[in-house]
Amino acid sequence: MLEASNNNELPPIPAKRYFTIGEVSELCGVKPHVLRYWEQEFSQLKPVKRRGNRRYYQRHDVLLIRDIRSLLYEQGFTIGGARQRLDNVSKPEASGVVRKHIIQEILTELKELRLLLT
Repeated sequence: MLEASNNNELPPIPAKRYFTIGEVSELCGVKPHVLRYWEQEFSQLKPVKRRGNRRYYQRHDVLLIRDIRSLLYEQGFTIGGARQRLDNVSKPEASGVVRKHIIQEILTELKELRLLLT
């Protein structure tokens, strides 16, 4: 999505399909109540809700949360500015940026796997 500058300090995202709000909180360094607030502020962030209104986030949600965190905490954007920036990134002309970020994430995970296997 956006720059992965300080996302390197965050733990790698495990190869799972769904994550609970507690897991996402740990993976992104953000408290659960902040995640619930961001759901209201950022229309792109829509975790799956199941039985008992429990939230289940997918990998793309975790990446989006890391991007939001970076915009707000590291780059100094306001909520409105971050929302506008994400709207611009999600447009078709920015798909190259999105692909590049996903490829970088995959390469990082592959390197970590290679280290584990050697």
